[in-house]
Parts: sequence; C-alpha cells; structure tokens
Amino acid sequence: MKESEAIYQAYVRILEEELIPAMGCTEPIAVAYCGAVARQALGALPDRVEVEASGNIIKNVKSVVVPNTGHRRGIPAAVAAGIVAGDPSLQLEVISQVTAAQQAEIGAFLEKVPVEVRLAESPLIFDIVVTVHQGSSYARARIANFHTNVVLVEKDGEALIRKDVENQAEGGLTDRSCLTVASIVNFADTVILSDVSPLLDTQIAYNMAIAEEGLKGDYGANVGTVLLASHPEVLSAQGPSAVRLRARAMAAAGSDARMNGCELPVVINSGSGNQGITASVPVVVYAKAMGASQEKLYRALVLSNLLAIHQKSTIGRLSAYCGAINAGAAAGCGIAYLEGGGLDAVSHTLVNALAISSGVICDGAKASCAGKIALAVDSGILGWEMYQQGQQFLAGDGIVKKGVENMIASVGRLGREGMRETDKEILHIMVDKWVSEE
Repeated sequence: MKESEAIYQAYVRILEEELIPAMGCTEPIAVAYCGAVARQALGALPDRVEVEASGNIIKNVKSVVVPNTGHRRGIPAAVAAGIVAGDPSLQLEVISQVTAAQQAEIGAFLEKVPVEVRLAESPLIFDIVVTVHQGSSYARARIANFHTNVVLVEKDGEALIRKDVENQAEGGLTDRSCLTVASIVNFADTVILSDVSPLLDTQIAYNMAIAEEGLKGDYGANVGTVLLASHPEVLSAQGPSAVRLRARAMAAAGSDARMNGCELPVVINSGSGNQGITASVPVVVYAKAMGASQEKLYRALVLSNLLAIHQKSTIGRLSAYCGAINAGAAAGCGIAYLEGGGLDAVSHTLVNALAISSGVICDGAKASCAGKIALAVDSGILGWEMYQQGQQFLAGDGIVKKGVENMIASVGRLGREGMRETDKEILHIMVDKWVSEE
C-alpha cells in the first residue's frame, strides 16, 4: 500500500473511531457503561457498589446532570443508572433506553444500596473501576484511557476480560501521529465523500437537533438564548454579524441542553460531546447561511473534525485545558474553508485562534461549558477574520510559534505538561475531600 493510501485509510478510521453517538456527558456515561458491564458480569442487582475514579473523571461527573435519571447528578447517579437500567451493548448510549419506570427504580436503588466513591490510586488520567457485590459474590469492571476501553472484567477472582494497561496509550485506536494540518487539508479536498458522509450526516442531524432544543428549552444558564435575547432577528438574518452570533448561540445552546439533562444524543469528537458540537454546529450554520453545497459542507466538517482531533491528540482527552478552545479554533478553520480558504488560510486561522484563547481551564462538565464554547467559537471566527484582513499573531507573541504544527505542539505542551499543577488545584477546589496534599 502506498504511503498516501495508508494515510487516507488512517484518516477515515480516525473519523470512524471519534465521531460516535453518545447520550449525555461522556464521562458520566462512561461510568454508567462501566457499571452496566460490572452488573452484567455479576448477573444480579448488587447490594453494595464501589467506584474508584481518577481525578479528572470525578471532576467531569460531579456537576453534570445524568440523562434519564430524574435530573440527578454525579457518580452515584451515573453508576446506578448503568447498573439498574443500562444496556452495555450500546456503549456510550448505554442509558438511552431507560423507561420512566426504570428511572423510579434508579431512585429506589440509590436510597437502599450504598455507593462508595473513592479517588483511584492510579497514574492514569482516565481510569474508572466499578465493583459490585451481591452477598459474598462480586464482579468488577475497569475502563481506562478512553471512554469505551474495557480493560478488565472479573467475577469472583476469575478474569473474563483482561488487557494490559501500562501508560496513557490508547491501545486499539489508530495512531494519531499521522495527522498534520497540510495532510488534513489535502484529505478534506480529496476524500471520497461516500467514505465519510454517513458519519457526517449523523453528526449534522444529531448536533443541530440538540442545538435547536437548547434554544427552545430551559437548560442551565441558557447561554444560547442569552446571546440571542437582544437580537432575536439573527435567527433568520443573513448578514455577517447575524451569522456569527447565530453560530455562537447555537453551539452554546447545544451545550446548554447537553450539560443539563437533555436526552438527545450527540456525535462526539475526541471523546467529548461539547467538542463535537463546537467543531460542527458553527460550520453548519455558516454553510446554510452561505448556501454552500452539501459537498462543500461535508469537506469543511471533515477538516474541522480532524483539526480538533489533531490538537487534542497532543494534549490528551482529559486535562485542565478546555477542549472547546481547540474545537472552536477548528470550527473557525472549517468556516475559512467554506469561504474558499486553503492551507495558508487554515494555518493562520488556527494559530490566531489559539493565540487568543488558549489557557481557558476545564473545571468539569457543567452549565458554564456553554459560555466557554461561545468564547471558543468567537475566537475561531476572529482568527479567520484577522487572516482575511492581513493580520496575524507572530512567532514570539507569547506562546505563538512559527509554523502551525509548532503552534499545535506548543499548546499541547501547555495543556499536557504546563497545566498539570493547575489540574490538581482545580480538583482541590472542586472536590477537596478526595484530593490529597501530595
């Protein structure tokens, strides 16, 4: 196989691995999935539950509403939903089929069954272990490194599934080191659309539906509707300012709904529904306003999604760095591509956007994520507008490096290494009783 063909196939596989449906915030859903796997192995409802989770899992589950649980929040609600009503075969849609009667059963389970939550003694950033007991019998499941990576299932000391986990490597996934901005632009230009259109059709349908629901309902702080409150006319206006505001508002509204219990699914990116919304909804909004062809929209979404994945691959799935910033920068690049920009425009848009808003912290999944998404999308669009007017941030301006790949590496280092202590302090502030002083 030629190198170019191997890269092409790798890019298609990466999109297939990353653009998957999930209902609810992915970290509590991963907890629910782990609980469902453990309960399936046990073969009965447990009378005691233990959950061990890494700090970033605790951070991302603490404040978010778990869908189909009667508006409950946190790890106990998530694991109970998976144990009582989860279907592990559905993975990140594990609790999508919960009935009203089962919601009541989840509440009853939480009232009578003790659920102990502990900080995992693990070097991994992403680690969940659920142990369920029934009398003298027990079963245990572990998910590590990414949301569907079940590395251990055991019952009464017998291993049913066991995979080695030695580091943060995402075993079983396509190597992301083949991603570069130049190759992503080339792939977007040349990809056979039938290879990616099923993924993108689902992303468009799901993510636009939850964005529209976020504008209709009362979710969290209603950031999307706040943005539109003084300018309701922008929902149908076609001027540049109106389209920009609508793109920010709809992306924020999708997060409003998703963080606050909406039961609609989302197609995720880099393990995150918020990042999936941010990388796609603004691009769709601009494409509709421009009257872009379906082909152009598909290619712009391929570009935006892969750029978001490329950036997150250097940081990691969970960190103190807000992933919406990466996705917003990628969306700005997708908009640049829609408007005829090539590699130079995409590269400068990405560097400009990252220079503006890198450093926004991730303090878990919750209502304020919508505000960060609005900020991220605005930075992405501003990065493109700067390029259009011949303006750019130059190497030496803070963390800005010459060359887009160097800039991505610079931000990756910031998020992965530089913000490690920040991550610990965020955890101290949020869940002090679980975080040691070491």
